[in-house]
Amino acid sequence: MMITTHQAKTHLSRYLAEVEKGKEFTIARGKNPVARLVPMKASQKKTRPKVGETLDAPFAIPDSAFAPLTKEELAGWGL
Repeated sequence: MMITTHQAKTHLSRYLAEVEKGKEFTIARGKNPVARLVPMKASQKKTRPKVGETLDAPFAIPDSAFAPLTKEELAGWGL
């Protein structure tokens, strides 16, 4: 449906209610179409992870990570 800029300014709330129902409007300045008033696509809400939920694939810590340090390694730390 074609509406003028004056109609769009005067009755914007009414046209927005119609757009929410799926109707589309072409806004014209005089007889020249200038813009379209159309419903927006529903945006997908980004979900946040729940507390304790892992986002990445699990990984294994090798047993060597828990092995005691050698004397040479300890000397490098100044211990």
